Amino acid sequence: MLGGEGLRHVAETAVLNANYVRVRLREHYEPAVDRICKHECVFTTTEKMAENGVHALDIAKALIDMGFHPPTVYFPTTVKEAMMIEPTETESKETLDAFIDAMVEIAGLVEKDPES
Repeated sequence: MLGGEGLRHVAETAVLNANYVRVRLREHYEPAVDRICKHECVFTTTEKMAENGVHALDIAKALIDMGFHPPTVYFPTTVKEAMMIEPTETESKETLDAFIDAMVEIAGLVEKDPES
């Protein structure tokens, strides 16, 4: 339906969105692989989060509480505590920024008060 040009545009936008999220979150979560990615990026919890007993599922639940669809957790299975984020081409920069801000806020809460 999109045609060749349209398909290329949505694919490029999905890749751009995933890499934008990857770069913005890599200081707050541990990237499984910190290099240019395709349409998804994968993070794991930081060592500090693990020490505080915080798991990927806790982060996913916090995102739900904040009104966001959570990332796929525990996949890929080769990444412990995996959080696979797949922003599509339809996500606006404002939506991506709001999601990133929520993820950063959660990371901050974990550092200050892991019980919250």
